[in-house]
Amino acid sequence: MLDLAARLALSPVLLAQAVAVRRRALHLPEAAGPRRGKLGSGPTLRLRIIGDSSAAGVGVARQQDALAGQLAAMLSRRHTVCWDLDAATGATTRSTLQRLSHSDQAPADVIVTALGVNDVTRQLPVRLWLRQQRALIDRLRVLYAPRLIYVCGIPPLGHFPLLPDPLRWALARHARKLETALARDLAGSGGALHVPFNLPLAPGLMASDGFHPSARLYTLWAKEMASRITADWPLIQSG
Repeated sequence: MLDLAARLALSPVLLAQAVAVRRRALHLPEAAGPRRGKLGSGPTLRLRIIGDSSAAGVGVARQQDALAGQLAAMLSRRHTVCWDLDAATGATTRSTLQRLSHSDQAPADVIVTALGVNDVTRQLPVRLWLRQQRALIDRLRVLYAPRLIYVCGIPPLGHFPLLPDPLRWALARHARKLETALARDLAGSGGALHVPFNLPLAPGLMASDGFHPSARLYTLWAKEMASRITADWPLIQSG
């Protein structure tokens, strides 16, 4: 209740700051380059990455420097990686669900999702967030029959250089609420694993817009995901 009262009291300031941030923010393009491919040798690993602008590689010029390209390259040291990227700037959980309603079925071993920031900025209620995330996971299972789904956590918006206080505080608080609820919800679900975003968000690791990852941060993210997928490979094979 205290949190709600504080946000209501600050609502005129938060709205003004949100408008100002949108006006002055740099609008960086999505990374250029192929969004699917095949590379490496060894056991086949079919990888699909689904998400928002961070998954689309905003902040770097080329997909090979973004999450998808770097993750596929890292996994290709042990596997023949058939990878596919389905991501769009501004994507929310709801818009992703709508986009996937037109997708064809295709098998995948591993799916990585990166969504949540745009749900936070739209102040999506916790219960609706959980309902949409559950529906998304169900849809992914129907479409791709994955062995494992890795649900990447929401980055700590409290460390985004672009955001001023108290807007930064309000968004960070709401992000933690969504994140905590999702982690709890996924704790007992088989085949869908929550991956907290525990990477540093120092200004030097952010893109020039102060909102998206740089190539260095994408590298750290890809290393984290590659390590988890490699460790879980026996489970993936037997799934």
